[in-house]
Amino acid sequence: MLDYDKEAERYDASRGGEPRAAAAAQAVLGLLPDGTRRLLDVACGTGIVTRRLAGRDGLRVTGVDLAPAMARQAATRLPGAVVLADGRRLPFPGNGFDAVTSVWLLHLAQSAQDVRTIVGECARVLRPGGVYVTTVDKGAAHNVGSDIDAVMASRPPRPARDAAELVESYALGHGLVPAGGAGFTGHGQGRSPRRTMADLRRGWFVTVPPGGALADGFAARLAKLPDQDRPRPDPVFTLRAFRKTE
Repeated sequence: MLDYDKEAERYDASRGGEPRAAAAAQAVLGLLPDGTRRLLDVACGTGIVTRRLAGRDGLRVTGVDLAPAMARQAATRLPGAVVLADGRRLPFPGNGFDAVTSVWLLHLAQSAQDVRTIVGECARVLRPGGVYVTTVDKGAAHNVGSDIDAVMASRPPRPARDAAELVESYALGHGLVPAGGAGFTGHGQGRSPRRTMADLRRGWFVTVPPGGALADGFAARLAKLPDQDRPRPDPVFTLRAFRKTE
């Protein structure tokens, strides 16, 4: 698992920067119902997407993140609107937000129970009729059918905590019903062989510990691929929206 405090300084540059953030924010905003005034962005990271959400007229946005370095970065973009907190224990009263978002969060959960808890907390702070928007199937989005994917296909599997059908079942259990979806392109996240080798070294692939024989074997195979610095296609991420019934 990546250390997101250590990742904070380079996070935006390594994740597509403003183009990816713009695509994510536009897709999220398109799923918000008319009349949305208060939005909570859980796991706001550096605030690069959150700031764009806050740019919508009439929308008051609060960001939350668990990693102190990420929260500090976000606070420079949204002064006075970022809280250091755990998505499993949100420090807000119930029914206080018109919309809650968690973009690129659920796939990081360590257990199915953690995902249930996060979804439950997002539902708790959401007002009846409000909408919860989250990414699902993030890992699958990165498999674009490239030669890099073929090399990495044999790595040990990791449970997809954010699988769409699981997230929907947890949402239904907390009084959230499906309310649409959208997709957006992860601009700048198309992998090249050389970049994938660098990701191996820093532990991006959580089931392949860096520095071990398994990681070295994958790196050797990646080094034999053509066009070492040519990015393969960008991933397309999936958003799902859920409305709170009562």
